Parts: sequence; structure tokens; C-alpha cells
Amino acid sequence: MTHSEKISELLEKGILISPEELDNAKSNVEKSTQNMTSIDNDAKVKIVYSYNKSPKKRVVTDFFKYFNLRFKALEKIIRMRPEMEGLVSINKLKLKEERENVSIIGMIKEKSLTKNKNIILVLEDLTGQTSVLIHKNNNEAYTVGKDLVLDEVIGVIGSAGKNIVFSNKVIFPDVPMNKEFKKAPIESYAVFLGDFHFGSKVFLQKEFDKFLAWINGTVGSEEQKEIANKVKYIFFAGDLVEGVGVYPGQEEDLEIKDIKEQYAILSKSLSKIGSDKKLIICPGNHDAGRIAEPQPPLYNDFAEALWQLPNAAIVSNPAMINIGSTEDFSGLDVLLYHGYSLIYYANNVESIRNAGGQKRVDLIMKFLLQKRHLAPTHESNMYIPDAEEDPLVIDKIPDIFVTGHIHRASASEYRNITLLNTSCWSDITEDQEKRGLEPQPGRIFVMNLQTRKVKLINFYGR
Repeated sequence: MTHSEKISELLEKGILISPEELDNAKSNVEKSTQNMTSIDNDAKVKIVYSYNKSPKKRVVTDFFKYFNLRFKALEKIIRMRPEMEGLVSINKLKLKEERENVSIIGMIKEKSLTKNKNIILVLEDLTGQTSVLIHKNNNEAYTVGKDLVLDEVIGVIGSAGKNIVFSNKVIFPDVPMNKEFKKAPIESYAVFLGDFHFGSKVFLQKEFDKFLAWINGTVGSEEQKEIANKVKYIFFAGDLVEGVGVYPGQEEDLEIKDIKEQYAILSKSLSKIGSDKKLIICPGNHDAGRIAEPQPPLYNDFAEALWQLPNAAIVSNPAMINIGSTEDFSGLDVLLYHGYSLIYYANNVESIRNAGGQKRVDLIMKFLLQKRHLAPTHESNMYIPDAEEDPLVIDKIPDIFVTGHIHRASASEYRNITLLNTSCWSDITEDQEKRGLEPQPGRIFVMNLQTRKVKLINFYGR
């Protein structure tokens, strides 16, 4: 009996299973994520990072260790900023004279407004905590301060007061402004899509079949066929299937009620794609497995058919993948993240909310790069407190940052990083409408890796 069959049997008997027991039971189906080199020399795929640690019981101290590791990782990045001269730990502030210039780094513990509308932060590091005041008359710092979120790590440049620091400037970990804009030496293409939701009653089968026909070079103009022929990599940003039991009443939205059958049908469709094209696949919150991030690669007893595809690399969420490397070119690094946290920041960061919220996923992605973290706030996602690392820290800067989840097609750029939020392949459901999603279905992004130019192809309504 497989793991999934055992789970089904227990559920039928009314026996509930804890997340810890579920993770422990899955340890025997984990598959190590080694670097993968394709058969085609022009289509090399290297898995730089994919989370696949063995499940274990988590205890309270793991949370302390997890946040300490996060702080140290981001503090190290901020320390490198030239503005942070005269940096001191928070417990050394008491040695400073009033109005003396100081620089500190801390994690935001609290944020509030005074009666005079000044922003007050409680900032803490490994040595202690202090209050930080951002005055409303300091327009630049105040504008930044309004968008600060709990638990992010920042630098503060200001002057010392009695048990307080008066902030002149806020420093983020951010991406260096001189980030190299890398281009592949040979013309080839990568395609980015996600949020299929196979198994849903509103899955767009006709539009997806059009995509399969295009990628196989059987439809389109001669130029479009030539591009399809040169596609070497296809990235899938999670929510491959609709899943089962993801939200209350979901069974009413399901065309296929068995999750293994959902994956089987998906795999049958993807098997039609030529084996010379490498498929890089990460899970999302609708996929089988735990929702807490980082999500391990898809469990192979639920998605066995996907694992059997000879040209597929199954990775975690998030994951870092390097493509197109040669002897003379280091390749392009792609950060793949389904994006569970995106909606939180669309709703809770004032400037993003005022600019359109979920419709401005480009601003959300930029925001996360500035914080160098995929979910800086404790309540923005469900997560696993790893006592050895924080896998959601963006320590290695990507060339391409790919997300999904919001079901909107967005392409932008930030400091020489291409930002892509993938479309979806389902019409809107009542659940999505309640959550404020306004999907743009049936679209893909195609990137020329030699020029880094991105094209949008729309298969919806054709």
C-alpha cells in the first residue's frame, strides 16, 4: 500500500493526521535534488538550490534559531552598504552622546503612529532593542517608513537620543545597483507559465491545447514556429493541479476529484512536449504536500507520472535554477517561487495597495527583492522554522525572478533582474472572486536568453 493509500484509508476511518506525522511518513519517498545536466548541450539545467531536508519534529527553540539566522543573513548584507559607517549594536547606544550620529541594524518588532503622526518603530538585534522615530517632516524617510512591515531587517542612520534613535534614513538589504545584466551567448528561449489547476471545472483545456500545439511548432507564423523550436526551458510556477480539500466547498468546483488522476492527466499533457525542452516544475499551495514554505518537491506517490517524465526537473518552492551555462558563460540564475505571500503585501503595504494591490504584482516582487526575503513578515505565509537556515532569504541574487499565485501576467525589471508573474489556465471561481483575484488567463511569457527581451503570447479567446 502506498503512502497516499494509507492516508486515504485513515481519513475514511475518521482518523486525523497531524502535519508532523504526514511529513515523517513522507521521508521514505524523498528524492535528492542533484544538479541535472540535459542531454542537449544547449539546454543545461543546474539545480542551484532545492529544499529537500528530511522532515523532523519542530520545537519552540527552532523559531528562535530561525529568526536569529534570518537576522544574521540580512544583517551581513546591510553591513556591506557604504552608508552604514559607525555601525553599533543596539546595546552600545547607551554609550553614545545625545544627537551623536549612529547607525544600527535591527528587525522590526513593533510599528505604530504617535498622536502627532510620527512613525515609531521598536527595533531589535541580538543584543537588545530600542525605539526609532521617523519624523513626518522627513519626507523621504517617512514615505519609506509607511511601507515598512513587521519582522523585516533594516538599517537605520540617525542620531542618538535618550532611549531612542531619531532616524534620518532607512537602509534595506536590497539588490546592488551595479547588478550585472547577463545575457546568454547563443540564441535560445525560455517559457514561463503556471497555475494550471488541472482538475478544475473551469480549467481552460482548449487554450492549453493551443499552447501545446504552439510549443510543438504545429501552429503559428514561421517566426513563431522558429521561436518555439528554439525553446529550451519551460518553467512551471506551481499550482499544477486544482488539488483536493484546499478550501471549503472545493468539491463543487472539481471536474476530477482524485488528485492522483489530476496529476496523471497533467503528465499526459506535458509528455506531448518534445524531450529536447527541459521542464522545471515547482509546487504551489494547491499541489499535494504541505503548504508550509519551503515546500519540498512534489511527493512522487501522488505525482509519480510527473517524476517519470525524462525531461522534467522537480524542485522545491522556492528554488534556484541555473540555465544555459557554457564553458565561457556562467548561465542565468532563475529564482522560482509560487508566491503565497504576495497577496499579504498587496493588501498590507500602503503604496502597493494604493497603486492597485494585486494588480501591481510587479511592485510586490520589487518589494520582496528590496527586503531580500520572500516573506519577511511572520504572518504573511505559513513556514517551517528551519534551525539551520532561512530558505526564504534571497541570499543569491537571481537574474530572473518568477512567481505565480495571483493569476495575473506581469513582466517588469528591477536593477537588471527580470520580474515575471505567470498567468493562469483557469477561469475565475467563486472562491477566487471572494479573495479579490482578477485573473488574466491563457498567457505565457517567452524570453530570448540572448537579448533578455520578453514577449507575451495570449492563447485566451483565440
